[in-house]
Amino acid sequence: MSSNRISELTRSPLSFGDPDLLRIKQLEERASALRNSVICAFNQLLDLKDLNTGVHSTRLAEWGMRVGQELGLEEAELQNLEVAALLHDIGKVGIPDAILRKPGRLDPEEYALMKKHPEYGWAVLRMLPGFERAALDILHHHESFDGKGYPAGLKDTEIPVVSRIVCVIDAFDAMVSSRPYRVGLPHEEAIRRLIESSGTQFDPAVVQCFISFAQAEMATVFAAAGTSVSSAL
Repeated sequence: MSSNRISELTRSPLSFGDPDLLRIKQLEERASALRNSVICAFNQLLDLKDLNTGVHSTRLAEWGMRVGQELGLEEAELQNLEVAALLHDIGKVGIPDAILRKPGRLDPEEYALMKKHPEYGWAVLRMLPGFERAALDILHHHESFDGKGYPAGLKDTEIPVVSRIVCVIDAFDAMVSSRPYRVGLPHEEAIRRLIESSGTQFDPAVVQCFISFAQAEMATVFAAAGTSVSSAL
């Protein structure tokens, strides 16, 4: 079908009897289904690598969409936000298990390798049509608002807004979640640390938006992600 024909169809009154329109609708549905299948497949891959990572990503998607809506992101940005939140850790499939599951502080060499995971995630997702923007958002989700993050040292609004959102909610979830080598922080302390680092590590507007509902709705958000506050601690 020519681009002129598609343009004519989009300007014409909708006619469900038109075979070309039905064909376009079918193609759109197939593309959407394929996109969702790719996201689910990658999320399951994360679960195979580390079950906690998959659940963590689902919580981030719930929180991220709420923050994005509160900040007035457009629909395309919200779609990228959902993908970036779900798959922000996909690059960790390239990190050795000995580093990911090390029961203690990483040495400088190990930490340098761990810091590569946003680049690994970007390298994978950017190859998929329709995921290029989300791949870029994932690449920058460890940038800091003051420019001291990685991998590019971006600061302030140089950092994509989706990356700034994922940065805040990722840090919060990491703080409140228990790991084999440490116990998670109480929600109140995690929120205090977000506020303390607002303007340095984190975007102040994102922090303010997140904490405005995080405490009051924590149980609901965890439940929507298929878990509970107590099971995460």
